[in-house]
Amino acid sequence: MTEALATSALRDSSSGTPVNFDATDPTILADPYPAFAALRAREPVAFTDGGFWIVTRHEDVRGVIIDKRNFGQGDFVRNIQLHYGPEFDVLAQPGYRWLSEVFVYQDPPQHTRIRGLVTQALTARRVRAMRPDVEAITHRLLDRVIDDRQMEFIHDFAYQLPTLVMCDMLGIREDEMAPGLLEQLNQAIADSFLVFEMRALPAAELALANRQIEFLESFFGEVLEARRRRPGDDLATGLLQARDGDSQLTEREIITVAIGLFGAGFETTAHMLGNGLLAFARNPAEWSKLVANRELAPSAVEEILRYESSLIATYRTAFHDTPVGNRLIRGGERVLALLAAGNRDPDVFPEPDRFHIEREGARHLTFGGGIHYCVGAELARLEGDVAFRALAERLPRLEADSSDPAWRPGFLFRGLERLPVVW
Repeated sequence: MTEALATSALRDSSSGTPVNFDATDPTILADPYPAFAALRAREPVAFTDGGFWIVTRHEDVRGVIIDKRNFGQGDFVRNIQLHYGPEFDVLAQPGYRWLSEVFVYQDPPQHTRIRGLVTQALTARRVRAMRPDVEAITHRLLDRVIDDRQMEFIHDFAYQLPTLVMCDMLGIREDEMAPGLLEQLNQAIADSFLVFEMRALPAAELALANRQIEFLESFFGEVLEARRRRPGDDLATGLLQARDGDSQLTEREIITVAIGLFGAGFETTAHMLGNGLLAFARNPAEWSKLVANRELAPSAVEEILRYESSLIATYRTAFHDTPVGNRLIRGGERVLALLAAGNRDPDVFPEPDRFHIEREGARHLTFGGGIHYCVGAELARLEGDVAFRALAERLPRLEADSSDPAWRPGFLFRGLERLPVVW
């Protein structure tokens, strides 16, 4: 088939009836996988009535997120105005202004420059060296609750571990924190990350996100100033010292990066821990495997990330007319790459709806791919490995209430609001 004929055989956004996709539908928020499976079987590359594309097959999702020539973040202001309208002053909102400056929402060359400097500070060596500290924090958290024989896992453990680890990396000791600061940071991240959602935020939610971003910018500004006066062997100092020739991060870029790393660690790692424990509660035989052999923890973490992804999806914008599957994405159109749908593709993962911690073969898409592959992936893996080893060792008879999971509102990040556990 000639290239011209191949292109003409593709269907574009003007053909067919757009599919209905409502990311606020309570049914999808409670369990998105049946809807994802139906889309993948019926229309794996679908144009929606919201004016954007959805891709659900592993091959197509991976293709979109690694193709830096044809897909990227695009015009940030325009993309936000698609939700609010053309008169909405995007950059006047502190939350959206911050989001526009995060390197994961930028395209080369700015993305390349900032990511390169960040990876100088967040090196694999630094992450590996963190293991004793992550273990100490993990066991300290368990020491506080072990005699109670119960805890609310999300707030007592899952939220606190990644926050304390990131504070430790930034040189902030828990015993130096003001009372209530840890909880304040957690809440600020949760509130400010509302700006990631694929919808227009009500005025009250947008105002809350704006206030919390301003609080975080002030907090990390103070951390940065302290490290400038007294450098240390920590991530904040590493970000200050990162340099590529004459290029280095500005103070605003460092603060933006610090919030992004802190928030990503909180949102994705905390959700990974809660989602994983829920999966184990629903599959007790897999928990028994981990208790019997804690060396399965790394593969268990990978399966958790595949089976109940902390990050459901990511957006891309087409730079050019580009074929994906049997559809033609026009230049300028938005694509929602459903990572979680790709993670349950039966053509790639045998028995995709089965939770199996000894699964081998293809890798999940939860950390994204290409130039936007999650810069904190190895830290998240380390925290998950340490946490589930410790839980299996110290709380082998742990039981979680999986009868009616309370999922947090919002579509892009999937995690629980609470998960009572006893032992």
